[in-house]
Amino acid sequence: MKIARTIGTVTLSKCHPTMHQANLRLVETVNSIDDLDKQPLGGDSIVAWDLCSSGIGDLVALAEGPESAQPFKPEVKPLDATIVALLDQIDLGS
Repeated sequence: MKIARTIGTVTLSKCHPTMHQANLRLVETVNSIDDLDKQPLGGDSIVAWDLCSSGIGDLVALAEGPESAQPFKPEVKPLDATIVALLDQIDLGS
């Protein structure tokens, strides 16, 4: 799982039949926890299915790979990334 920030919305003109009514977001991954307050974060940009109704600028938890499609089983969706949580706060302890 990775930390990312939502930076945009993606719309599709044509898609796989299982992707209808998808909420897709463009997210930028966090390379280092020290970069969390940077704008832009400097990480990779990824298109992710949004299960959490994130808004622009929200910090999110991102599942990638086969795990990103797990919430939709037994239906099969062609996904590589899914937003699975909105992050309110990150506390590293002192």
